[in-house]
Amino acid sequence: MGPVVTVGLDIAKSVFQVHGVDAGGEVVFRRQIRRAQLLRFFVDQPACLVGIEACATAHYWARELSRLGHTVRLMPPSYVKPYVKRQKNDAADAEAICEAVTRPTMRFVEVKSPEQQSVMVLHRVRTMLMRQRIQLSNAIRGHMAEFGLVAPIGRGGPAEPDQVGRSG
Repeated sequence: MGPVVTVGLDIAKSVFQVHGVDAGGEVVFRRQIRRAQLLRFFVDQPACLVGIEACATAHYWARELSRLGHTVRLMPPSYVKPYVKRQKNDAADAEAICEAVTRPTMRFVEVKSPEQQSVMVLHRVRTMLMRQRIQLSNAIRGHMAEFGLVAPIGRGGPAEPDQVGRSG
């Protein structure tokens, strides 16, 4: 068994699963690691290829592991799914990620910088606020209709008395 060259990392909230193989594809390690111990674990590993599914916190971990000298590749979860060999669990996912990251036709997600992620957060929050505003105005309009008050659709709402009609 040689040194690890490829690692599949299945990230979660508190316990991560790592699956490492050598150049011949032999399993070097397969274990769980707590969040607080993950960077320490990778400091002790030789520089290698690390595969991670592109999901929550993946960009953060990709940046951190890259700082340690590892080559990190993020993959869409739907592209990793076909490589799961047995029932879905964290260990099987880590093994599938390890396999998928080495495929020559795999498509990868670019690791985003904190600035890029900040812009995405602003857009998502704005979209959520717009959706909630529309939901709230529709709910108020519906409740008002229960009392016979009908407001026109739109942001103006019942601003002037002549815009509000009585329904029969």
